[in-house]
Amino acid sequence: MTTTAAPDERPSVAMNEAAYGALRASAALWAGTSVLITNQRGQVLLQRVTYRPSRLLPGGAVDKGESPAKDAARELEEELGVTATVNRGLAVDWGSPAGRTTPPAMKVPGELLHVFDGGVWDEDQIAAIRPAPGEIEAVEFVEPADLPALMSPGDARRALSALRARINGAGPAFLEDGLPIAPTVLDRAGVLRTDRARHHFPFHPRPVPDGLTVRQSWAWTFAPDGRVLVLLEPDTGAACLPGGTPEPQDEDDPVATLIREAAEEAAADLGEPLLLGHLTDPDQPAACVRYAALLTGIGRVSTDPATGRSYTRVLATPEQALELFDWGPPAAEQLAAVHQAREHLGIPRASRQPFTELTEPSAW
Repeated sequence: MTTTAAPDERPSVAMNEAAYGALRASAALWAGTSVLITNQRGQVLLQRVTYRPSRLLPGGAVDKGESPAKDAARELEEELGVTATVNRGLAVDWGSPAGRTTPPAMKVPGELLHVFDGGVWDEDQIAAIRPAPGEIEAVEFVEPADLPALMSPGDARRALSALRARINGAGPAFLEDGLPIAPTVLDRAGVLRTDRARHHFPFHPRPVPDGLTVRQSWAWTFAPDGRVLVLLEPDTGAACLPGGTPEPQDEDDPVATLIREAAEEAAADLGEPLLLGHLTDPDQPAACVRYAALLTGIGRVSTDPATGRSYTRVLATPEQALELFDWGPPAAEQLAAVHQAREHLGIPRASRQPFTELTEPSAW
C-alpha cells in the first residue's frame, strides 16, 4: 500500500497496515448526532439539560463502533423515552476546533455532526415524551427565530441550516461551523431568522360579508408547474404572498388591490383571480381576503414604491410556503381551498422540490 507519512506529503512512502491505521487514528475526529423535530406549527423541539446553560436538540456523541443513525435513535430513546426510526439526514456539519467554544484544555480535534430529521410530531407523540430524569429538565417547542437566543451560536446556526434544508427539499446540506458551504436561496435570504407571520385567524371559504372592511388582499399565484410565488423580505427574510393593503385608487375593490400590489412588489402579472375566502381577526372588525390566480408573467426585479425594498421572488409548493408562516390550525382549511382552486385552474399538483429564485423576466 502506498500512501503518505503525513497529510500534506506526496504519496511516495510505502506503509504497512499498522502504520496506515496509526496515521488514520492520529487524525481522528469526534462524531455526534442531533435530531430536528418540529410540532405541527413548525416550532422546534429543544431540551433544557442539567449540564449546560444553553438548549440542545436531542442527540449526543456517537459511541465507538456505532453508526450515526443508530446513535440518533438511541439518544431519542434515552433522552425522550421515544422509540423511533431515524433514516433521513438533513445536514452534516464540520465543527472546526476554532469554531467551538469548548475550553482549550479539551483539545477538541474537530467534530462531524449529523443532523437527522425526526419529523413533525402530533399531539399524541408529544404527550408520549418522557424526559430522562437527572439529565433532561424540560422539553419545549420554540419558534425558529428564537433558536439563537436559546442555543449556543454554533448549535443555533446548525439547527436553522438543517431546518431550511428540510423545507427546501434538496437533500442534506453540508455545513462548516453551522453554515452551508453551498447556500440555497433560503440561506441567502436568512429565512426563519426573524419571527414568522402569525395569523391564527379563522378561514371562511366564502365572500366577505357586506359591511365588513377589507384590510388585506393576498393571492396564491400558480406557475404552470403547480408551485406558487412567495416573496422574501430582503432585510428580515420574512415571507409573504403577493398582495397588500387597499389604497384609495383601488376604489374598495380587493381584486384591484391585489393586481396593483403584485405588480408593485413582484413585477408579477396575474390572470383572473378566483376568490378562496377570507380571514377574520376577532380583535378587529376587518377581513383579509385570499384569492388564487394564474401567474402569467413576471418582469425584472423592481423596488416596491410603498416600502423601498426589492423582494426576493421564489417558487415553492403551497405546502413549503405554509412552513414559512405560523397560521395555526386554520391553515389546513385554507390549503384545501387552494388545491381546489388549483384543480379548477387546470394546474398540476407540484411535488416537493427545491425553491427556485426568479431573477429574470418570464412569461407563461
